[in-house]
Amino acid sequence: MVVSYSHHAQETSVYQTALAQYDRAASHLNLDPSIAEFLRYPRREFTVNFPVKRDDGTMEMFTGYRVHHSTVLGPSKGGLRYSTAVTLDEVRALAMWMTWKCALVNIPYGGAKGGVIVDPKTLSQGELERLTRRYAAELLPLISPHSDIPAPDMGTNPQIMAWIMDTYSMTVGYSVPAIVTGKPVNIGGSLGRNEATGRGVIACMMEALQGHGSGKKPGDTTLVIQGFGNVGANAAAFAYSLGFKVVAVSDIKSGLYNPKGLDIPALRNYVAETGYLSGSALGDEVTNSELLTLPCDVLIPAAMEGQITEKNADRIQARMIVEGANGPTTPEADDILNERGIFLVPDILANAGGVVVSYFEWVQDLQRFFWDEDEVYRQLQRAMARSYDNTEQTSEEFGVDMRTAAQILAIKRVAAAVETRGIYP
Repeated sequence: MVVSYSHHAQETSVYQTALAQYDRAASHLNLDPSIAEFLRYPRREFTVNFPVKRDDGTMEMFTGYRVHHSTVLGPSKGGLRYSTAVTLDEVRALAMWMTWKCALVNIPYGGAKGGVIVDPKTLSQGELERLTRRYAAELLPLISPHSDIPAPDMGTNPQIMAWIMDTYSMTVGYSVPAIVTGKPVNIGGSLGRNEATGRGVIACMMEALQGHGSGKKPGDTTLVIQGFGNVGANAAAFAYSLGFKVVAVSDIKSGLYNPKGLDIPALRNYVAETGYLSGSALGDEVTNSELLTLPCDVLIPAAMEGQITEKNADRIQARMIVEGANGPTTPEADDILNERGIFLVPDILANAGGVVVSYFEWVQDLQRFFWDEDEVYRQLQRAMARSYDNTEQTSEEFGVDMRTAAQILAIKRVAAAVETRGIYP
C-alpha cells in the first residue's frame, strides 16, 4: 500500500521540537537568562478568519496565520504555505527556525511564517486568487517592504506572490515589488530564485562530501530525495546535472526507486504532465516510509517536518543526511543518528538558499538594479560555502553535532544584537 508523508506533529508538537533544539543549543552559551527567555517567544502572532466566494456563488470561511518570531536583526522574513496541515503551532516553529536560518547565513532579517488552512488543489484559479487577495488584505497591518516580507512555501508559488504584490500595491497606490520575494521575474522577481533552495541544498551537500564523504566520484555517489516539489525537484535536477546518481525520489502519493539512477529531466516532464510520480515506468514504486530507509550515500528529506523519528532512525542506511525540508528530523532521531555516526547537515543551513536569494531579490527591488543569473548563483554559492564553513568551525569549537552548532552560531548572533540594542523601553 502506498502511504503519504506521516505528519509527526500529531504526536509531538513541532513547536516543542523547535524549543527543544533551541534549549539544547542555548545550553552551550553563557546567555543572560532574560535574553535566553526572550528568544524563546514569538514577538507577535496574528490569526485571521475571512470569507472567500466560491465559483458556485457560495461563501466559505478560511483561517490563516502570520507569526513574527523576531525583528531584532531586521524585517521579518518567511514563507506562506497553503496546506490542510497548517496549524498555529507549526507556524510558530517555522518562524523560529527562520530567525535562526537568517542569522546563520548572516542576512539582516528576523524570522516569520504564515499559512492558510486549505488544500490549494481543491480551488479553481479564480478561487485561489480571491483567497490570496483576501488573505493579503487581512495581513496589511503587518506586512511592508521594511517590516515583513512574505515568500512562497509549500502550496504557494510565484503567481500567488504576484497577487499579494498587486493587492498591496493597489492599496498603497503605487507599485511595491519589494513587498514579497519569489515573484515572477517580469514584475521584479530575481533570476534563480525558483531554483535557489534546491541548488543551495546540493551546494551544502558538496561542501559536506568534501570533508565527510568517502571520496567517491559524483557518478558513484547515490542520492535519495524525499519530496519532489520545488525544493526536491530542483535539488534532484541540479545534482543530476553535476553527475550525481539520484536513485529514488517521492511525492506525497508515492516514490520511485531505480538503483541504476533515475532520469530526472524525463521524470520532471512526466510530473509536469500528470501531476504526480505514480504510474511512471522510470523506476519501481516504493512508499515514502520505504524510501527513507533505502541504501544510499546521501538522504535528502525535502518534504514535510517530522519524517525521521525514533521509529525509523535506526533503519536509515544513508551515510549522510542533508535536510531540504524544515524540521524533518525529531530531537530523539537526532540522538540516534549521532550515535550511529550518520553525518547530518541541518535544515537551517542546508535549505537556506531560498532565503539567501530572497534577500538578493529584495535588495534588487529596493535598488531597482537587477543581477544576471550567473551573479545570483555565484553569490549564492559563496553564501552557502561561507555558512557551511562557519557552522563546521563552531561544531569543532563546541564539540557538538552540526545542528546544534548551526543553532549556537545563529542564537549567538541574535542574542548579541538584543544585548546591543537593549530592551525597550
